[in-house]
Amino acid sequence: MTTGTPDPLSARADTRARREALIRELRERGEMEVSELPERFGVSVETIRRDLRQLESSGRIIRTYGRVAAAESATYETSRAFRSSHHTEEKDRIARAAAACLGHAETVFLDEGNQPLLVGRSLPVDRPLTVVTTSLPTALELAERPRYTVITVGGRIRPTTLGAVGHWATTMLERMEPDLAFIGANGVTDAGWLTTPDPAVAAVKEAALAVARRAVFVGNHTKFGHSTFVRFGHVRALERIITGRELRRATARRLGSFGPQVDRV
Repeated sequence: MTTGTPDPLSARADTRARREALIRELRERGEMEVSELPERFGVSVETIRRDLRQLESSGRIIRTYGRVAAAESATYETSRAFRSSHHTEEKDRIARAAAACLGHAETVFLDEGNQPLLVGRSLPVDRPLTVVTTSLPTALELAERPRYTVITVGGRIRPTTLGAVGHWATTMLERMEPDLAFIGANGVTDAGWLTTPDPAVAAVKEAALAVARRAVFVGNHTKFGHSTFVRFGHVRALERIITGRELRRATARRLGSFGPQVDRV
């Protein structure tokens, strides 16, 4: 005989299944409006709010201005199209502030990814500069500047980012000593670890950090507060962290306590 009392085990299973379905859909679509989620999943607004709070606290989603996106993880990276079309105003601010750190540097390493590419676009064109990069899009674009010498780091090309990885890439970087490196990451933990999903990418970033005289991290506020599996460095190795003013002040203070200057621009 049934009593009509809900089964708590079944309810928890339904909640887990709904949250996993939400993550899958976000990874397929890139981003969704929070307002469309209750109808999409057939639950109340308050239920969706609870789901989003739990998923955000566990670092699986990112919420901004009424929209929600899947956070990058050990098994998921956002596409190049997504990266180039989201948080664009913040990323442009970061790029301009990063370019202002160039100083007297004559040789610069630019990491793979959208944010380092934007830094490259913001670098001055009226002076000689040698740019070393693992990014094919960055190399192709900056090679058109007459006063630049662009050196591409060879290796296996990742389809997600069109960045070079592997033994050839790390060996080549180990022979260099750039004045300044602009480094990105998929995630920066609360403890200050720089992370990425792919061990091969981590090895390249680690090599670049090891040989550069100065290193600056560039990344928008969504990069902070979660891990994406593989550590490749710590913020204490950085001269500076440049991110958007959207980053919480408390997070900036905590990371600054490890040593780097944190600029929220």
